[in-house]
Amino acid sequence: YPWLAAEKNFIREVLTTKIPVLAICLGAQLIAAALGAEVRQSPEKEIGWFPVQIDLLSAANPLLAGLPATIIPLHWHGETFDLPPGARPFASSPACKNQGFTIDNRVLAMQFHLEFTKLCLDLLMEHCPEDLAPGPWVQTIEEISGAQENFLTANRLMGSLLSRLFPKNR
Repeated sequence: YPWLAAEKNFIREVLTTKIPVLAICLGAQLIAAALGAEVRQSPEKEIGWFPVQIDLLSAANPLLAGLPATIIPLHWHGETFDLPPGARPFASSPACKNQGFTIDNRVLAMQFHLEFTKLCLDLLMEHCPEDLAPGPWVQTIEEISGAQENFLTANRLMGSLLSRLFPKNR
């Protein structure tokens, strides 16, 4: 996508500063690409509520403190990325090896979604039903919608990560 060239230039510029950065899904892919890593189609789409394993050694990173060994975020992606130079992986899933990375304790990049609300998800399912083609890592609308309890946990984890990335005393 040619329009992403300017976005990647901006990302590289921001990453030279001390500004904390949060990147979710496409954002994580763009940071990886901006730093020279390959972004490509995944062998399988990953759409729905699937577990992600947290590398507890990487979770010693202050940004990730307190994350459980397994979380169940929402996924809605068909791409994957290699890790960029200087990145530390912290999350993986059976469908997608690289689910998240950090850089210098100030960049947090996640392929998965902890920020979604029920309304966001309902709108995505309404406007992108073609993404839900059957596959081993694609849940049905009923399965995705039926996991309402996951929103509260995911949003709580998102709040925890945000408070570490953007502490009030900065």
